[in-house]
Amino acid sequence: MKGNKAAVEVADKQQPSARTVAISMVGALILGPYLGGSVLTRPNSDAPVIASKKLSEVSAMNEKKPSPIQRSVETASGHISYTEQGTGPVALFVHGVLLNGYLWRHQLADLSDIRRCIAVDLLAHGDTEIAPDQDVSVTANAKMLKEFLDALNIDQVDLVGNDSGGGIAQIFAALYPERVRSLTLTDCDTHDNWPPEAFKPFLAMAAAGGLRGTLEAMLSDKSVYRSLQALGPAYEHPEWLSDDSIEKYLRPLVRTEQRTRDLQRFLAAFDNKHTLAIEARLKTLKAPTLIAWGTDDVYFDVKWSHWLADNIPGTRRRVEFKGARIFFPEERWEEFNKELRAHWRMPQQKAAR
Repeated sequence: MKGNKAAVEVADKQQPSARTVAISMVGALILGPYLGGSVLTRPNSDAPVIASKKLSEVSAMNEKKPSPIQRSVETASGHISYTEQGTGPVALFVHGVLLNGYLWRHQLADLSDIRRCIAVDLLAHGDTEIAPDQDVSVTANAKMLKEFLDALNIDQVDLVGNDSGGGIAQIFAALYPERVRSLTLTDCDTHDNWPPEAFKPFLAMAAAGGLRGTLEAMLSDKSVYRSLQALGPAYEHPEWLSDDSIEKYLRPLVRTEQRTRDLQRFLAAFDNKHTLAIEARLKTLKAPTLIAWGTDDVYFDVKWSHWLADNIPGTRRRVEFKGARIFFPEERWEEFNKELRAHWRMPQQKAAR
């Protein structure tokens, strides 16, 4: 790894315009035709100042707690990779597109005292291995979660979803409500609002054959990932995201040509017909539900948090994180984890009465 880093540094010195070229390429492919600078750079002066450590530094938190364990299990959908930490009732965390279970590292570390926390890698993501013809749609991922829980002999979970993982969580909860002890949805695909307008340029780029080149550009220069032209708008503080985190997210997606093709199939399968198909069932869901939303999300407007709260009968609380963006479970993990603790206590308190 050190050698690769050195090689990149040498290359940067020899070609000082490489970063500019990479950012321009990614921006042109992904965001150029669709989003103006005003959308991506709107001021965030009203957001509260958070006395928090940078993401690159908080990985040292809870050093005395047991380390998370990386495991895998065989299902009909594939060899599913997951990370778990803690004991007790199971909490299942579902990430979104381009990321993997590493998104939830702060939840696993901080909440492992009250839950057996499990962060799964979805089909076509992370270290999960699938057949080239495996269905990777969001509905297929929801069905995979059932297979996954069956394989681990887990009856019920506290389900938590973010981004497209939130859409998958809705589908899972609607199809298998008996498996959901509680539900938490953060900024995510909702109703007919997906793929969101701000993500359509990325889908168009992938459909045009530019996916692997874009992923490699972001890996070779991590600042490209953090730029306004790429994934920067998904973060409140993209500068706090470490190179190591970006590596953990993106490297599995280019490990082989087949893995990149699997991701491309996942992207091509984006269609709101999946959430519309389960909407009637979602509107009967009684599982205690928390809706937590960032107010500065360029992908999923806060109005969709209201839609979910109004349409899921089990909703107990809707909370907004002012100034936060889509990946706030990673950036605002302390605030979010407090909400999760309180949410998970409520069903237990009711049951005890």
